[in-house]
Amino acid sequence: MRSSSIFRSVVIAGLAMAVGVLSACGAYEPGASSSSGATPSPNVSTITPAQPASPSPIETNTPQAGDVTLPASCTSIYSAAMLASLNASIAPMNDSAVTMLSTQIVPALEVLQSGIPTLRCTWGGPSEKGIATNVSIVSSSQASTVQQALESNGFACTAADGGTVCGIETKSVTQQDQIVANGEEHLLRGNAWISTRWITTFPAGYTADIAATLWQ
Repeated sequence: MRSSSIFRSVVIAGLAMAVGVLSACGAYEPGASSSSGATPSPNVSTITPAQPASPSPIETNTPQAGDVTLPASCTSIYSAAMLASLNASIAPMNDSAVTMLSTQIVPALEVLQSGIPTLRCTWGGPSEKGIATNVSIVSSSQASTVQQALESNGFACTAADGGTVCGIETKSVTQQDQIVANGEEHLLRGNAWISTRWITTFPAGYTADIAATLWQ
């Protein structure tokens, strides 16, 4: 009987030690409750994503009454009578050796070379006689830039041919002491800009004929 009592005492002592060990492990368990019973929240930083920058406004042109489309070919910008006259007096058309530009005014030239839709037409060969014309599609701001550049360079601008015509004529002397007349004439109307530079010859009514043909 005594040995049985000793055995029960040993078992009870062993259970007490086991409970104590489990209690000690629970005190250091990660994520254990605090004395208040609440679980600590992790320290998390909130990052607000950057807002994308607003795109710059792009100029768009709403078609207006009187706007034209770019002609398909140079023969389609003249009346039959003007085309016949040019072929008779200053052929050929579109000689690849002709490099004359339709304007020498830098701001206008920058607009012309900016990638705007353009049809280039020339008359005559490389000589002291010829015509270079561009029919271009421009925005209202580009048309304004061109007109301001022309006026600031001494062009006379007036209302004509359904829009604004700006022109200038100058004379120069060749090495053979010959006087050569040259000039430019421009029409700004709706979404179109007709620019022409000429040397020695410029048929009367040239720009007006193109306007009447495009806006017929």
